[in-house]
Amino acid sequence: MATSDTTATKLPLKEIPGSYGLPFFGPMSDRHDYFYHQGRDKFFADRIQKYKATVIRTNMPPGPFISSNPKVIALLDGVSFQILFDNSKVDKRDVLDGTFMPSTSFTGGYRVCAFQDTTEPSHTLLKTFYLNLLASKHASFIPLFRNNLSEHFADLEDQLAGRSSKADFNTSVGSASFNFLFRLLTGQDPSATKIGSDGPTLVTTWLAAQLAPLATLGLPRIFNYAEDFLIRTIPLPAWTVKSSYKKLCEGFASAGSSVLDEAERLGIKRDEACHNLVFMLGFNAQGGLVNQFPILMKWVGLGGESLHRQLAEEIRSVVKEENGVSLRALDRMTLTKSVVYEVMRIEPAVPFQYGKAREDLVVESHDAAYVIKKGEMIFGYQPFATKDPKIFERAEEFVAHRFVGPDGEKLLNHVLWSNGRETEEPTPDNKQCPAKNLVVLLCRLYLVEFFLRYDTFTFDFKPVVLGPQVTIKSLVKSSY
Repeated sequence: MATSDTTATKLPLKEIPGSYGLPFFGPMSDRHDYFYHQGRDKFFADRIQKYKATVIRTNMPPGPFISSNPKVIALLDGVSFQILFDNSKVDKRDVLDGTFMPSTSFTGGYRVCAFQDTTEPSHTLLKTFYLNLLASKHASFIPLFRNNLSEHFADLEDQLAGRSSKADFNTSVGSASFNFLFRLLTGQDPSATKIGSDGPTLVTTWLAAQLAPLATLGLPRIFNYAEDFLIRTIPLPAWTVKSSYKKLCEGFASAGSSVLDEAERLGIKRDEACHNLVFMLGFNAQGGLVNQFPILMKWVGLGGESLHRQLAEEIRSVVKEENGVSLRALDRMTLTKSVVYEVMRIEPAVPFQYGKAREDLVVESHDAAYVIKKGEMIFGYQPFATKDPKIFERAEEFVAHRFVGPDGEKLLNHVLWSNGRETEEPTPDNKQCPAKNLVVLLCRLYLVEFFLRYDTFTFDFKPVVLGPQVTIKSLVKSSY
């Protein structure tokens, strides 16, 4: 909750605790704690414990010399965090990646929609275009994704039958995701363009150069400072991935000519539309799904055979009653829906949100109120907001049935993965993910198709740069 009136709050008004430290040395110390000495969760948990507050001052990576100002006010609970969704209070201009912005050379010289604030006229125009485009493809969502999943499951089975007797889930589902997204937006297969079968690799290469300052490779400790120096001293230049990005743009431009025609009819320059759509396809959609699906499989896998059996029974009985897989059938699968929401709650694929205060604000946590001055950078760490023990019982546990029933559905207001509440919808005037409902649908549909084919599975996982790396060890085929 937030207000600009200090008299409106009933909570005690307190100074925001925390410290930025000395110039240069403070941000460097925080950066090394964040990446190497403590790790992300412990970095924030230790500061909550130290300052006895969930609204604190700290520095966020990348810091010197890439970020000119690493100072943030961190919101680390489920109440204060939601100020970041109030576009009348918070400016989202150029803060997608936090305290720094990659060069527009990565996106053809354009500030694409994701970096624009809601007050910019081009934001409304571009997001309207996105929403209309997705709405026009609505009938294709289920049949097209099911077709791509058939190829994906065949690939997993082929890998399991091979010499290694295991399957690389991330690579397989990454190819399926890219093919689906490209076919959905353009109506053509990427293999028929310059992109060929390299789409996921091209996207990963392009993204890595932009986001390198925000990541760590998890190398042995002896290499920590070398890594830190190499990727966080100066930004990687866009020319290092120019050929990858050019291939993506040329492939989309040739296959998506009808989509670009529609953009021009709306008053968007063709070249600008192409760069925005490639960003949406590569950064927002592919970049999100290649993280989301492994997270989904990790938590469903950890749920064990009991959860697998319950999901399989629900999915198969509803599909039988509905004579197939449809939106109506998916909507009836209450456990399946709850599992997807619980995955998005316990491990959101995008853990950070940023914004700058448009005016002096009073932000409330559970037990105190704090003044944030105009222009200060606000940072929200979503995993702490969506695992807030004052909102969710057994907040650190994966509870498959959490969102089943009327009481469970009330908690959806605190599922925040889409840069907005799950109970709200994306519009041209907000920053909520335009494909919010599509992502939820795809996750449900993935579970449906999986448990129509298989009774259970075994797997391993390990943390990597973004999300878990999942390896499938066995698939038990269904007799259904």
